[in-house]
Amino acid sequence: MPDAHRGRHFRATLGIAFTALVWGGSFAAMKAVVQGGLSVGALLSFRFLLGTALLLGLALVLKARWDRQSVRDGLLLGLVLTVIFWLQTDGLRYTTTSKSGFITGLYVIFTPVVSLVVGDRLRSAHALGALCAALGLYFLVNEPGKPFGGWNFGDSETLLCAVLCGVHISMTAHFSRRSDGWVLATLQVAVVALLSLAITPFAPTQALADGSRLGGFSGSLAALARPLVWISMLFLAVLATCVAFYLQASQQAHLGATEAAILFSLEPVFSAALAVSGWVPGIREHLSLLQVLGGALIVLGLLWAELGPRILARGAPEEEAIG
Repeated sequence: MPDAHRGRHFRATLGIAFTALVWGGSFAAMKAVVQGGLSVGALLSFRFLLGTALLLGLALVLKARWDRQSVRDGLLLGLVLTVIFWLQTDGLRYTTTSKSGFITGLYVIFTPVVSLVVGDRLRSAHALGALCAALGLYFLVNEPGKPFGGWNFGDSETLLCAVLCGVHISMTAHFSRRSDGWVLATLQVAVVALLSLAITPFAPTQALADGSRLGGFSGSLAALARPLVWISMLFLAVLATCVAFYLQASQQAHLGATEAAILFSLEPVFSAALAVSGWVPGIREHLSLLQVLGGALIVLGLLWAELGPRILARGAPEEEAIG
């Protein structure tokens, strides 16, 4: 591998790993916001409006390439992303922070399937890494002794979100090779903001026992006055939206879709670590030994996906590919 390509790959790996870290923290932040008085729709509207303003400003200053292809790709990504975030955020009203992160992480299974459907090659080391990470995710999600393994409506919403995450990652892998990263990041975030603004007033406003609601803007100003809520919103808008989506749109081009998915599988590990730490007021969860084992398997899957091709290359002239 040439030095320049190796350097790009290393930076891309760090960038996507940082994105997974930030998105892992976003589960606790979103949970804190919906429990703090903002509805799901208000959260998404405010988060992505601020994210759009930041990304648009940067895109204009850096003279992003607003060609027709980049605009079309950004709009398509935005439509998928809107559904993803409404499912994920509403699911958090019914399930725990760590469980939401674990189920969302199941896109490590769905991304290779989507990639194969669209004709991508699947390296054997990446496939084995994905299977190992998927096994880890199973241990993390399953709750023995509870009806349906503790599965609930929010878990179902989050599972559908995970399927669409696999689609989104594969789409981004293709689009980021032909379109401007700033345009992709800016437009998909803007689409989520505009659609959320349009949907929120008409979404149901009935509250759950913890006070969380799906739609409506009532009580938003009072909620945003609470330090935990506005600090969480800034984290979500600046790091989890502006920085993270740009890193994904610009750096994923230097990684395979399955490789990126395995890096993203660190997201539930970070999410669980934050949930059990108690650092976020009102969120303190516990993990069983089996769930800790699941996290270790995810890390093992990541390491194999990164080091496996080099190990296999020593024993064979060309690495096996699937598809």
